Amino acid sequence: MNMGAATGTRIVVGMSGGVDSAVAALRLIEAGHEVHGLYMSNWDDEDAYCNNAQDYQDARTAARELGIVLHRVSFEPEYRQRVFAEFLDEYRRGRTPNPDVLCNREIKFGVCLHYAQRLGAQCFATGHYAQLEQQASGPVLLRGADAGKDQSYFLCGVERARFAQVQFPIGSLPKAEVRAQAQRAGLPVFNKPDSTGICFIGERPFAQFLAAYLPQDPGPIETTDGRRLGTHRGLHFYTLGQRGGLEIGGVRGGSGDPWYVAHKDTGRNALVVVPARERGSVTTAALRTGVVNWLIEPPLAAFVAGVKTRYRQPDQAARVTPQADGSVLIQFEMPQWAVTPGQTAALYAGARCLGGGAIEETL
Repeated sequence: MNMGAATGTRIVVGMSGGVDSAVAALRLIEAGHEVHGLYMSNWDDEDAYCNNAQDYQDARTAARELGIVLHRVSFEPEYRQRVFAEFLDEYRRGRTPNPDVLCNREIKFGVCLHYAQRLGAQCFATGHYAQLEQQASGPVLLRGADAGKDQSYFLCGVERARFAQVQFPIGSLPKAEVRAQAQRAGLPVFNKPDSTGICFIGERPFAQFLAAYLPQDPGPIETTDGRRLGTHRGLHFYTLGQRGGLEIGGVRGGSGDPWYVAHKDTGRNALVVVPARERGSVTTAALRTGVVNWLIEPPLAAFVAGVKTRYRQPDQAARVTPQADGSVLIQFEMPQWAVTPGQTAALYAGARCLGGGAIEETL
């Protein structure tokens, strides 16, 4: 097992209290490294949906079983300023951001990586399902071996140079083997359920959470020909392609079809919807990103790549054309469903992640 660092190197592992980070630490110990754990909290509002206290206790238990030191630090001020503030600003603009991409860029592989270095670490490791190769030309980010768990999409916004000090010890393993290794090592978290949802929201109802920070801003719900069907609570509560939660159930789509969100007209504060039989209109053939974070030497000419515009999506074949302002124009071979401004477009060549950028507009 090549961990990309000399035996005996001090490596700090970001430990979340889950099985993935615990096994990441285990594998580094078995490889002969000096391992420290680091538990970071970014959102300290403890309630029925936020399990910081329990997660910290689980991280402590895993660290004790592994015989390593566990440090604890709060990055809540940095998180609220660098991630949450942008998250809210994007929703105010009627867009749908991806805070997990922001968190990886700004917090986990930003302030947390720097904190690990202050602890004397030569490397910072996490339990992400992704793989890194340190090549002479620079770090190469690859998909995780477990296709169902691959998290390279969420890492495409991290500055490439930072990956030179990063390791993903479980990236070559399937999830089942990670749990099996944890169980063999006697780690109590071996069967802990995976966490889901955005870290600061957890399992709570999303609209309820958002309403605590953004006021309602009612406006019309309309068809594409301008027929009013109802009233929305605020464009920020809806996303493109959304079905359900529109509160227009009494107005059916002619043939009895449900309705889908097709467009947000921010100028008129109108939510435009289409019936299911017209859902093909909620597609786009091209998009433009913001400035791309490249994980390769920035290309100068157009090239063909696989593109994901959301996490679980299979790669979509597209022509990618770099623009003078650092953005790219992406033209798909097949029209794409519900491409959403604010989300991330990640670019791939086979298993390699080439980089990514926020979706600015569809064309």
